[in-house]
Amino acid sequence: MKVLTLNAHAWREENSDEKIIYLAAIIIEKDYDIIALQEVNQMTDAPLIDNSHLRSNNYMVVLLEEIERQGGPKYYSYWQSSKILRDYYEEGSCILSKTPIIEEMVFTVSQNAKHTSPKKRNIVRITTIHNGKLMDIYSCHLGWWYDEIEPFKPQWEAIYGHLRNDRLSLLLGDFNNNANIRGEGYDFLMEHGLWDTYALAKEKDNGATVQGEIAGWQGNQLDLRIDLILTSKKVEVMYSKVIFNGVHKEIISDHYGVEVEMIL
Repeated sequence: MKVLTLNAHAWREENSDEKIIYLAAIIIEKDYDIIALQEVNQMTDAPLIDNSHLRSNNYMVVLLEEIERQGGPKYYSYWQSSKILRDYYEEGSCILSKTPIIEEMVFTVSQNAKHTSPKKRNIVRITTIHNGKLMDIYSCHLGWWYDEIEPFKPQWEAIYGHLRNDRLSLLLGDFNNNANIRGEGYDFLMEHGLWDTYALAKEKDNGATVQGEIAGWQGNQLDLRIDLILTSKKVEVMYSKVIFNGVHKEIISDHYGVEVEMIL
């Protein structure tokens, strides 16, 4: 199974029209089975599609259309919003799956559930079947360990309460905690019995998905490994590679992506 996670930054990126075309092309080239995206937005003034919550310029919708236009595979999809930014960006997360989605849900992990709060955090989850077994996929976008308003710890505990023991769970996304720092969010995740596909991988790079200063990491001068692909059970991982970093494919977001191939 080949999976990708990317904090897309979506329509907030410069030259976003060109970048989404490029992203679609790489998705087709790599032939991912599962894709988790965060910061996937739509404009609040765009028309709704068939009275759904999706709008015509929803980044996920446009990406799926572009994949189809380029002759790519069919993906089943699920997107839900988390919050409204600047009154005109509705931002959320999504999951794309080659196999049908048999269950979908969204749940709030932040203490503040107001849709206008910039710190609101929603998690999306789908259930699909791989090799005849149920599997849960999470697209995660969480807060910082030391955030005074919405810290990481209770948000992760809320996710942990949703994990199901009868199946494998894959947790992909922007965890906003540097895996290279001890005693903070990453170690807290590992204490809950999760497996990091980067640590399990037979082949890997330095894992850094943010370099320098971005929103939420003002003044940063470190290489951060904050975008992760975690599993609830130990699996065989062939490789873990950073992608869209200017070395392995072009940069398309303020975060780099992570791709993993595992044997399930």
